[in-house]
Parts: sequence; structure tokens; C-alpha cells
Amino acid sequence: MKYMLLVCGDDTADASGMAPVEPWVEELGDRGVRLHGHRLALPADAVTVRVRGGEVLRTDGPFAETKEYVAGFDILECDTLEEAVEAAAKHPVATLGAMEVRPFWPMDGEEDAETQIRALDAERPGTAAFRKAVEDVLGGVTWPLTREVLEFHVHVDESVAFGHALVRLRGTRTDGRPLDDVLRVTTGYRNTGLRWQIVHEHISPATEKTGERS
Repeated sequence: MKYMLLVCGDDTADASGMAPVEPWVEELGDRGVRLHGHRLALPADAVTVRVRGGEVLRTDGPFAETKEYVAGFDILECDTLEEAVEAAAKHPVATLGAMEVRPFWPMDGEEDAETQIRALDAERPGTAAFRKAVEDVLGGVTWPLTREVLEFHVHVDESVAFGHALVRLRGTRTDGRPLDDVLRVTTGYRNTGLRWQIVHEHISPATEKTGERS
């Protein structure tokens, strides 16, 4: 389950003796617990926006004046809340300020990101974009083509993902010659909030011959 970790600083605390944050980031990143995160500018650089009666009201500064403020955020993926709390307690800012651990809002019936991406990839053989990409690499081909995914690996990082695949295509070229080639496909995906979309794709012939992949 994913958790938002709000790093809350205290502008009255002396942070000169605080341990560096980088080892915490590296350790959780290596374990695959920390997915993303970043520091935020100081509250003085914030802009608060409200809409009242159709009018946009803009105020420079944070929405609330307080000595504690959100200094950064981290997105964690943990099996339990206890695991997320343990990770938060090891953050150096926890010794001076506070760490708010909040689970992401559950989306009933929502498939996990990798399942959605694999389903999207399975729908692609008949799309015009896929046809054009294949024709650009292989030259003249006739349709339909038989598409067999030999390997498909997906790496998901919150709102973006990358897929790496070996795809075997079988069919007939426009000149009547048989087609039996393996392509290397690298795909970039972006989460638009409601669904994943393909935003980039690179297709090239694989260096290995069919049946001789290392």
C-alpha cells in the first residue's frame, strides 16, 4: 500500500546538528520502499489560492501561519502502516519536527499500475500508431500480423512507467515474402490521473535471431 509521508519542519528548531537525509533516501530507495519525494521551498515562497463567489483570491504565503510547516514529501510503498511508521521514525527531521504518515485514498476495484499497463499493451496490435511504427521498422507488411510477446518487463515509478519487451512478429510482406522477425520495443507510459497512456515508443530490430536470444 502507498503512503504519503509529509515532512514537517519547525522553524524554531536548531537543525545544525541534524543528520543528513541522503542516507535515509538511499537506504529506502535500495529496498524499493521510497518511490518518490522532494524538498519544498520555504512557506514564504508559497501562494495560497481560494475561489469565493467565482472570484480567484490569491494570497502570498502559506494558508496557515504556524511555526511548523511542510518541508518536503516522500511517497512510500509498504506492506503495513507499521512499516511506514518505522520508516518515518528513521527520517532525520523526525528528531526536530514531525512526520505525518497518511495512506493513499483506496480506489475500489482499481487494478494495480502494472496490471493496467500490461492490459494496455495487449490492446495495441490493432492500433494505427502501432501499425505505423512496425511499418517504419520492417518496411512493407500486410495485415493482420501475429504478435507474440517473448519478454515484457515493466518498471513503475508513481506517475511514469517504462516497458521493455521482445516481440515476435509473423506475417507476410507486401511482396509476398514471409515475415518472422523479433523486435525490441521500449515504451514510455504516463499516468494521467484516470488511466495510463503511451507517450513514447521506440521499436528496433533485435540483435538476436529468433530462438537464439541470450
